[in-house]
Amino acid sequence: MKFRHLFCGLMFIIAGGLLAALPALAHEVRPALLQINESTPGRYDVIWKQPLVGEMGVRLIPHLSGGGLDARPVSETITPGFLVRTWVLQDVPALDGQEVRIEGLPQTVTDVIVRVSVRDGHAIDAVITPARPVLKLALSAPKGAALPAYLTLGVKHILTGIDHLMFVLGLLILTGVGWRIAKVVTAFTVAHSLTLALAALGYIHFPPAVIEALVALSIVFVAHELVARPSAPISLTRRFPWLIALVFGLLHGMAFAGALSAIGLPPRAAPQALLLFNLGVEAGQLIFIGAAMAVILTLRWARSKLPFDTTSLARALPAYAIGGCAMFWFIDRTIAAYA
Repeated sequence: MKFRHLFCGLMFIIAGGLLAALPALAHEVRPALLQINESTPGRYDVIWKQPLVGEMGVRLIPHLSGGGLDARPVSETITPGFLVRTWVLQDVPALDGQEVRIEGLPQTVTDVIVRVSVRDGHAIDAVITPARPVLKLALSAPKGAALPAYLTLGVKHILTGIDHLMFVLGLLILTGVGWRIAKVVTAFTVAHSLTLALAALGYIHFPPAVIEALVALSIVFVAHELVARPSAPISLTRRFPWLIALVFGLLHGMAFAGALSAIGLPPRAAPQALLLFNLGVEAGQLIFIGAAMAVILTLRWARSKLPFDTTSLARALPAYAIGGCAMFWFIDRTIAAYA
């Protein structure tokens, strides 16, 4: 009995820790953007767009090796979720061969999209990462965008989107480790791929704050289904979980589009970049599902070795942990949407 109480106490401490810590990680890590456009010969318009949490952000400062960004910015504004600074560069050294460096980036988990276009038609779309915070601008190289960067961006987007991962985890627990999860994941993929493409390309638009609140509500719904007693009548969700994944996948796709709407798609290769971003999201999702299934199977084996029954606890703990976090997010995001 002492072991049972100790085990239960430990599990509820872990659940409490999750409830306290996860709300701060509810949103995926959004990339920053450095955009340089040659508007007239020798004149460059520069935009620096850095993600914020509320009105706070880490200290990130973009630099050009030629010194163009060392001057004070022309403007500095705070928009919902971003700090935006602009410069106008004239009579500066040629961009070709200069290095872009992001001061403070190695101490973060933020990527930076660098988008450069000049009047002769050359363009660069690349990603600076914390591991490699310096990029050399090779504008005289053969034309083409570094599109594989969007594949990496998609993987990081889903793996840092705790709310999206909780929804997928809830579906996995609801469905069970078996062949049915393949149908559920396929339905979710089809739905969010559709709305991701439509939203990223500008065909549909909904207020981001409202979408984020609805995403949280979708997680609450799945958590509610998880706490249903085995003796209760089988709900529509349990009979057709793929249908729920399809419906709520439409919401999650519009939320996925938020990362792309913040930085935009490369003008000359938008469809290719969108496809790679979506493939990255799918790759990250499959990585998570594989890891989650391994953990679930390991925990099942460990539970079978315990001298007491943990069936009720194993059913209730994930449901209340997921539902508690999701309800917090729903209330917080609803207040933000209303404001």
